Amino acid sequence: MDALLRTLAGPWTMYVVWVLRSEGPTRFGVLKRRIEGISARVLAERLRLLEAEGFVKRDYEPTVPPQVTYSLTPRAHALNPALDQLNALAVKWYAQPTSPGARKPRRSPTRATRGAKGSLRNPS
Repeated sequence: MDALLRTLAGPWTMYVVWVLRSEGPTRFGVLKRRIEGISARVLAERLRLLEAEGFVKRDYEPTVPPQVTYSLTPRAHALNPALDQLNALAVKWYAQPTSPGARKPRRSPTRATRGAKGSLRNPS
């Protein structure tokens, strides 16, 4: 459990996995646009880590310009049940109308959920 948490709990790591799961095979530039706020350096680091741990596959096409596409491996797809549960919780917490007197979440879910197909969208 320790090794898995060390890999997935890093900054942006689960978000990268979520976007790749939602979008399917994706090029670096598209990933960067889908994950608002991530720098190219951090995205490259996260992708290298996920590739080294066997969660992401990097496909290189020697075209001009070269095309690199990232996709999830079967190992990463084993996370789907956990990701589905997290998505259901996000929908429950952030998409339901707030009843009078109920506390609102401290942070907006927009940043954490923007851009992935099938993911929670900001309801406003």
